[in-house]
Order: sequence, then structure tokens, then C-alpha cells
Amino acid sequence: MAKPDPNESTHEPLIAAILANEPTAWPTLIDRFEGRLIAFTRARVADEQLAEDIVQETFLGFLRGLQNYDPTVTPVESYLFAICRYKITDELRRRGRIPGAQVRNPDDAGQPWADLPGGRWASSIARSQERNARDEQSLRDGMMLVIAQLKRQEEWPKLKCLELLLVSGLPNRTVATKLGMTEQQVANHKGDFSRRLKKAIATRTRTET
Repeated sequence: MAKPDPNESTHEPLIAAILANEPTAWPTLIDRFEGRLIAFTRARVADEQLAEDIVQETFLGFLRGLQNYDPTVTPVESYLFAICRYKITDELRRRGRIPGAQVRNPDDAGQPWADLPGGRWASSIARSQERNARDEQSLRDGMMLVIAQLKRQEEWPKLKCLELLLVSGLPNRTVATKLGMTEQQVANHKGDFSRRLKKAIATRTRTET
């Protein structure tokens, strides 16, 4: 069995703060888990930039399913690593490289993950959350709002960067080369988009309740 996270009790208030749109909550969550997720992914994906992109997608996947996520049922850490595992497997499958063993929790003593509460595999939870129609609609509406804001602000280089990242699916390094940017600038644009998107989704959710 995986060792329990000694800080798990501190995560539930953080999730509540994210849902309440507190400005420091989302960066705090990223700071708390990003390093471990990147280390976890780099151990399974040789390309360093790809590993960072997968972790970015992991946080976006978490954000998409946040309205239906209950931290009292599934620990935050387990849920994030479940999404990450799904992203890694999906990427390896897309590249024709199916992993031969289950991805393990980095805090585990060497045992594969057991079923999460409810008898459903972590990967199936991540998949069902991402396919939830209401979450996908919220995501689409949020993206349209953010894009409209960027157009009003005439942020054309940022929009071109996001188009290559999100529509063409190019990695940060390739986008940076195509647009004459540094990889850090591309990462900054992606991070800014993620923050704007999270705020837009939170605003839309409040107007629906």
C-alpha cells in the first residue's frame, strides 16, 4: 500500500481556496506538486521538455475535473498522479510505445497502486472526469473567453504561441524556435493562459450556481 501523505489534511483547504478563486491557491498547488510530478514523469519519458508538457497537461486535467472532485474520497496526491499516469500512458501509446508495467506512486514502497475508493482504477477516474460533458463545455467556454480577452488586448504573439501549443500540439521547444522566442517565454505564455483559463472557468461556474 502507498504511504499516506502526511500533509494530506492541508490539501483540502487548498482545494476549497482554488474553487473560491483565491489568487494564491492555484500557484500554491503547483508549487506543492510540480517538482515531484516532473521527477515522476522524467523517470518514464526520456524527453525533458515532453515531461514538462505532460505535467502541464496533468494540471489542466486536474482543473477540468475539479468541480466533480472530492478530496475526502480520493487524496489530492493520488488523483494528480493518476492523471499524470494516464497522460504518460496516452503519450506513449500515441508514439507506439506501450509501457510494460504499471506506473507507481513515487512514495510507494514498491507495490503498484491499488484501486481507489469505489473500486475504480485511478486511470479510469481521470479518463471519466476528462470526458465529462459538462466539464468539457466549461473548458470550451473558458478558452473562448480567454481568447477573446487576448484579442481585445491585441496579444498577437501570445495568441500565435497558444495556437501552436494547443491547436497544433507542438512542444515548447519547437514553438520557441518557430516564433523566435525563448523556451521560458513560451512557458510563461502557457502558464498565463492556464491561470486565465482557471479564472474564467471559476467565473462561469459561479454564474451558473
